Amino acid sequence: MEGIIWTPPKYKQPHKFPFIPSEREIDDLIAGTSKKLSAFLHLLKETAARRGEAFSTKWPDIDLVNRTVRITPEKGSNPRIFRISEHLAQKLGSLPRTSERVFSYVNIYQLEKSFLRQRRRLASKLGNPRLLSVHMHTFRHWKATMEYYRTRDILYVMQFLGHRKIENTLLYVQLVNSIFQDQDDQYICKVAKTAEDAVHLVELGFEYVTGEYNDGGKLFKKKKLLYLGSQTSEG
Repeated sequence: MEGIIWTPPKYKQPHKFPFIPSEREIDDLIAGTSKKLSAFLHLLKETAARRGEAFSTKWPDIDLVNRTVRITPEKGSNPRIFRISEHLAQKLGSLPRTSERVFSYVNIYQLEKSFLRQRRRLASKLGNPRLLSVHMHTFRHWKATMEYYRTRDILYVMQFLGHRKIENTLLYVQLVNSIFQDQDDQYICKVAKTAEDAVHLVELGFEYVTGEYNDGGKLFKKKKLLYLGSQTSEG
């Protein structure tokens, strides 16, 4: 109106690593929330789905017999299908079928409001203020970090998350290198003396090292998933 030339300022948000809680803190939130929210958070933990993807899950996407869930993508991601635990399948199967969506919140904002309220209550009850830094997207960051630490396969994690560009997945390489530095050589070791022992250890994620020893045992090892300490707040 006055003929004044104005150049708007440019702001670039600084990059921060996301907050990665311990699995115990993730499980505390799942165990301490309401039945419906607990099932929702448990789904986030096992699938690393975005909150919108999980919120949009419909009953035909859930196969309780084969224990699978189909994730409809958002943000240009790829569709995924996951095998879920029996515990999660039981939780989902016990939810009332009052709408076509599995999680019958009015909208995603009501879901978020319920999560923030219950998170605040649990943080106070458990005396753990770190829980206040856990957001719904934190579950995706946590799962991706753990999957890369477990497999060291960036292409697998990329597929797991539904990313179309590997650049989006490389964050988790940096996170693992930062969080678990100097911890890669720490293992849990077990000895299997029977075929049944060996099968059980393999099912638990142990890998065969060598054997046999004088007592007939075979050695298996598995990397320790150590407690994750404080990180910067999620950006």
